[in-house]
Amino acid sequence: LFTGGLLVFSTQALAVVQRRAQLALLRVLGLTRGGLLVLLIGEAVLIGAVGALAGIAMGHLGAQLAVARFGADLGAGQFRGIQPELQVDAWGLALFALLGIVTAVAGSLAPALEAARAAPAHALKAGDEQRVFERLRPVKRGAILIVAGIALTQAPPVFELPLFGYIAIGCLLVGTILLMPRFAVACFGSIPHFRAPATRLAVAQLAGAPGQAMVSLAAIVASVSLMVSMAIMVTSFRHSLEDWLDRVLPADLYLRTGPQHETAFLSPDDQQRLRNIAGVRRAEFLRSQQVLLAPEHPRVMVFARELDRSEPERSIALVGPHISPGPQDPPPLWASEAMIDLYGYRVGNIVELPLGGRSERFTVAGIWRDYARQQGSVIIERDVYARVTDDRNANDAALWLDRGIAPASVRRAIAAGIADSSRMDIAEPGEIRENSLRVFDRTFAVTYALEAVAVVIGLFGLASSFGALVLARSREFGMLRHVGMTRRQIAAMLATEGALVSALGLAIGIALGWLISLVLIHVVNRQSFHWSMDLHLPWGALAAFTVVMLAFSVLTALASGRRAMSRDVVIAVKEDW
Repeated sequence: LFTGGLLVFSTQALAVVQRRAQLALLRVLGLTRGGLLVLLIGEAVLIGAVGALAGIAMGHLGAQLAVARFGADLGAGQFRGIQPELQVDAWGLALFALLGIVTAVAGSLAPALEAARAAPAHALKAGDEQRVFERLRPVKRGAILIVAGIALTQAPPVFELPLFGYIAIGCLLVGTILLMPRFAVACFGSIPHFRAPATRLAVAQLAGAPGQAMVSLAAIVASVSLMVSMAIMVTSFRHSLEDWLDRVLPADLYLRTGPQHETAFLSPDDQQRLRNIAGVRRAEFLRSQQVLLAPEHPRVMVFARELDRSEPERSIALVGPHISPGPQDPPPLWASEAMIDLYGYRVGNIVELPLGGRSERFTVAGIWRDYARQQGSVIIERDVYARVTDDRNANDAALWLDRGIAPASVRRAIAAGIADSSRMDIAEPGEIRENSLRVFDRTFAVTYALEAVAVVIGLFGLASSFGALVLARSREFGMLRHVGMTRRQIAAMLATEGALVSALGLAIGIALGWLISLVLIHVVNRQSFHWSMDLHLPWGALAAFTVVMLAFSVLTALASGRRAMSRDVVIAVKEDW
């Protein structure tokens, strides 16, 4: 919606420039300012209505194809065997249609207000269209919005939703777009003079009309920045997930007692049989239990496992500093990052857990990263758990094998020696890692599609902006032809303008996308899911994307210029005679 609104803004702003004399003539013939404003807003309503209806139809078709092809979970593999039926929410569709219309009106509001305020006598004169771009150079408001966006990143969530984080992203986007004229002046004004007339004129045009850069690049900067931010966030998440899986899967074989967890278990005799299997060098066991800490939050998962309290980082994906409780302190507990946000846990705190029918005290010894449970989880030592609850059963087992022992042979031995082994899930770490990453990629396939849609919208905005600007400058091209420039030179000028404008938009869009990705990673993601991730940039994908966008921009500028240059030079300038 945001990118589409900017596309409407750039298209309508350039359309108002192109029709400036016509609109001024309507004012001279008696149309009031209010009437002109209603006329232009009415156009926006029609644009929004047509776009919303077309979008709803395409969205319904896309939903049908997605559900039929990928299933209810869009290919994540979580709901196998379920045949979903597409449900249509009439009120939801009406809301989406209204949002499309409101977005189109919001995108058209600034151009409509500027056209209504314009003096008809000035607007009828050739060259007055540059006044539009002069008024679209508000530096102060852009700076205020950027500062406000940075400040809003420090706000807490609202009803556990990162609303201020999303508002901060909007402020950063709008503020940067409002500062585009200043960026254009600083960038193009510092370019040295070239000997080639076409290149020199292109640089002079961009430096002398920076308002046009803002209108031309509004949609492309927004789409590029949003695409880059999502690409960085998803790449960072995937790399962090891979690192996390490597940390939490150190053994050679893993065994789980199935989805029942607390009701299905490995008895102490089963655990001893696993230890005695030929080829098993070491075995560690884990017991899990859900406890309710606060009625307003879901249950927290408690893991009782074997680990070395002096070096917990060897078994747990710890983040930040950790401590070792003293002999007089309560036993250690390692809390997931969600426990910080939901329950206020901090390293060194003394906390209580309901175990064995009573409340037991623990010392928070460290914070660990848990990508599997966003409701919160804690790890305690298994011998402490067994002492408190007198429960020595286990849900999971991690087996380290002797060198040269094939996991398949150990699987067969488990099937022969453990009762009900058919109900157990047995997997090697590579299988778990591959399945987890496959689910991740399928889950984010929709995100990749939305990124592509945003980029396509930005490309449409770039194409329409170039086309409208070239048509509005047809008299300029006619004058240049009169003073001796050839079609080839004008084409070179337009290609240079397209490359420079797009390079500026891509540079600012990528920089803004990096900044927005920090908000997504450290604010939106943390407040939404209560886990952190490390920053990773997809340099190869960003470089390829930049090259493709630059090439497309040059081709778009050339294609737009061919139409304007095809007009006779006399016809192009006769309005100024």
